[in-house]
Amino acid sequence: MYAITIPEPGGPEALVWAEVPDPVPGEGEVLVEVVSSAVNRADVLQRQGFYNPPPGASAYPGLECAGRISALGPGVVGWSVGDEVCALLAGGGYAEKVVVPAGQLLPVPDGLDLTLAAALPEVTSTVWSNVFMVAHLRPAETLLIHGGSSGIGTMAIQLAKAVGARVAVTAGGPEKLARCAELGADILIDYREQDFVEEIRKATDGAGADVILDIVGAKYLDRNVQALAVNGRLAIIGLQGGAKGELNLGTLLNKRAAVTATSLRGRPLAEKAAIVAAVREHVWPLIADGVVRPVVDRTLPMRDAAEAHRVMESSTHVGKVLLQTTATT
Repeated sequence: MYAITIPEPGGPEALVWAEVPDPVPGEGEVLVEVVSSAVNRADVLQRQGFYNPPPGASAYPGLECAGRISALGPGVVGWSVGDEVCALLAGGGYAEKVVVPAGQLLPVPDGLDLTLAAALPEVTSTVWSNVFMVAHLRPAETLLIHGGSSGIGTMAIQLAKAVGARVAVTAGGPEKLARCAELGADILIDYREQDFVEEIRKATDGAGADVILDIVGAKYLDRNVQALAVNGRLAIIGLQGGAKGELNLGTLLNKRAAVTATSLRGRPLAEKAAIVAAVREHVWPLIADGVVRPVVDRTLPMRDAAEAHRVMESSTHVGKVLLQTTATT
């Protein structure tokens, strides 16, 4: 098969489409013929040499894919050769074939194109696990999403609105904010021009956000705590603004607030399977009913992954960037 390899860390040009050995499914795994994959910030970090795959995972980038099952490993039940699926991966999505633990498979939602299904596994698993399973967002609460126009952000907006929450977003510029508003965002904050702490306070009559979903990290840590409501929950899922920051514990104590930080890629298989099962139960019906949909900025040939990474790093996109193989029929 062919896959995107990274012979040496570096810029987008470090991604090389090369012939590699076919993977073989082991106990409890399936082999998926990939139709499409999606680009995530973690892929960019891996390309740069900053985020290696966990032990035992594929060395190729790609944390989610969609395709068809072409072989079953020993002990797999509930799936058949030919099933159309999408999958949460620890790596290997930028390839024509990938091995997937059966617990990380999802059926393609009813009514959704197979190619577009690659835009779902990572974002739905990340948002559902952090916003709902960890931070316990409830109806009528206010959720602040940093990076509202990103793949994570566009999904978080829709899921929060689906459960009856009020949604605030930060994004860069009026065009991205307009797209967030189309998805249901109620409070629009241009982080280039406005102070999100001040804007959240204004919009909530001084109360603050009940839950904050943060991709920035250290740069926003203190201000995020300031923006939290009493009993608020800050869920950190990214470090685009650095890994080390100062936290005023007095403010946190006075607000009786909580700060959590999680990653998805390196979790044990059982934990990822539980998250995927929760997504299938709670999110898949919303997608099938048209209440929630993947937002895709563009689709590029997989061999052009370097261009997809340039798009990702330029931050000009809204939603997901997909990579498509030739295995579409």
